[in-house]
Amino acid sequence: MFTGIIESLAEIKEIQKEGSNYHFRVQSPISKELKVDQSLAHDGVCLTVTQKDDQSHWVTAIAETLQLTSLSEWQPGKLVNLERAMVANGRLDGHFVQGHVDSVGICRDVLDVDGSAYYTFEFDEKFSHLIVPKGSITVNGVSLTVVEPTQNRFKVAIIPFTVEHTNFQQIQVGTKVNLEFDIIGKYFVRYMQAYTANI
Repeated sequence: MFTGIIESLAEIKEIQKEGSNYHFRVQSPISKELKVDQSLAHDGVCLTVTQKDDQSHWVTAIAETLQLTSLSEWQPGKLVNLERAMVANGRLDGHFVQGHVDSVGICRDVLDVDGSAYYTFEFDEKFSHLIVPKGSITVNGVSLTVVEPTQNRFKVAIIPFTVEHTNFQQIQVGTKVNLEFDIIGKYFVRYMQAYTANI
């Protein structure tokens, strides 16, 4: 379980393909603190550390992960957002994030507003019932507040600090991002579907 508060930026240094799997070598300031078999969110995708040294670590994405996320488009030099799993006795500064991506979204607009920015993302409208104004959403692992949602688009307001400390600095029109909708909303929708089916 994660919170959507990014700990560190990392850089993809190397990619190896093995059958349908992709192995990524990721360099970051926190790589030396990691342990093999540890869960770590990379752009909102929960991946397991398979190897590590003082400067980098390796993770593997299987075919299903590659199909459901933007990882298949990663290239060396790409910056990714990292977050270690939440500590049970810590503060929950973001919201409950599983690291299980629901869909890939596409950036459709970036609007600068006196230093801050509004990013508009398009998503598959089959998820429209999971997004509400002022609700929580995770974009590339970053916990954000939904602004002006429609059937297939929403905005988020990004302050300069977030741009500087996450890979929002690389997001532009056309960039694909990983989206995870609020788990509480998903459980509520599922409960209501089961409830109405039994009426």
